[in-house]
Amino acid sequence: MKQFIVITLLASTVLSASGQHSIDGVLSSIEANNKELQANKQLTASKKLEVKLDNNLADPSVSYVHQYGNREGMGMQGELVASQSFDFPTVYAQRSKLIKSQAVGFDRQGAEFRQQILLQAKEVCLDLVLLNQQKALLDQRRENAEQLAALYATRLESGDANILETNKINLELLNAKTEARMNESARIAKLQELATLNGGIAIEFNDTTYAPVEDILSFEELCQEAVTSNPQLLTLKSEQVTARRQISVNKSKGLPGFELGYRLNTASGGERFNGFLVGVSIPLFSNRNNVKQAKAQALYTDLQLESTTTAIESELHQLYNQSVALRTSMDEYNTVLKSQNSLALLNKAIQTGQISMIEYFVDITTLYQSMQNYMQLQNEYQKVMSQLYKYKL
Repeated sequence: MKQFIVITLLASTVLSASGQHSIDGVLSSIEANNKELQANKQLTASKKLEVKLDNNLADPSVSYVHQYGNREGMGMQGELVASQSFDFPTVYAQRSKLIKSQAVGFDRQGAEFRQQILLQAKEVCLDLVLLNQQKALLDQRRENAEQLAALYATRLESGDANILETNKINLELLNAKTEARMNESARIAKLQELATLNGGIAIEFNDTTYAPVEDILSFEELCQEAVTSNPQLLTLKSEQVTARRQISVNKSKGLPGFELGYRLNTASGGERFNGFLVGVSIPLFSNRNNVKQAKAQALYTDLQLESTTTAIESELHQLYNQSVALRTSMDEYNTVLKSQNSLALLNKAIQTGQISMIEYFVDITTLYQSMQNYMQLQNEYQKVMSQLYKYKL
């Protein structure tokens, strides 16, 4: 009965209600506490402010000149000039559109970075589920070895067992303890990694079952959803729009700039002259090749988007095929393990002398290896599904 409960626990893929919220709760905590995410938010805000600087007016200019004559009686004269230069109004309008598209791109870059952090955290949680499962299995293996060691120690004293059989049992106990310690060391390391992602705040995570995975869509439906929502592709699409806006901005820079101001001239005789200053700047040289450069950049973004889309679709296809293969193997292991009570039968057989020690160790090794293979398949399947549905994070 004990063996049936353990196998049922390992084979189950249904998560309790409290467990189901566990990974979601961990991800929510990490999203709130992760230092890299916090820093990236500030970086995004900084970038948005930085691009706005390009659309500011130039600083106003004020100058005063005081001149003296080189002969007596010439007196002195002064000149005050205050002016403001600015681009053609169309330039500011185009820059404003460019700034908005750049801001959207920065937000999507932030969303892409957020997804990477949360996916990393989720995979750590999935690894912890595996390590917690292995901990339960290795604890069971250690307890079983301790019982056999005690039994064969008694048999050795009574002469019903030899030293070779007792030594084999002791080695099995030693191996079980060693693997349990190594597993616990790996579990602690994963918990530390989770705490690091959580801004240094420790998180206790003891789940031994995975959240139920929704029925996988057909590849065509999955690909359409994933490609449409993929943050990396959305970022590239924003860069594509930004490149188009930059072409418009660079074209508008070919329009003339203006300068308006006030000019005052004074002389020692009380004479004063004042009036308006008007200037025009023709960008004959400063805007040379700017439009060509912007068009080349736009072509680059088009090709980059096309290339990345193809790569993501290929990756999705590989992950989809892998998920189908893993699911098939999981179902096969699940069916076999649920229908067997091999550990209890092996223990009874060895205790009653129906099988030899060599037969026992061959069979028990195969059983434990099968259980670990099943747990590893579950873990790999969950990771593949996380990759397939990462756009939902």
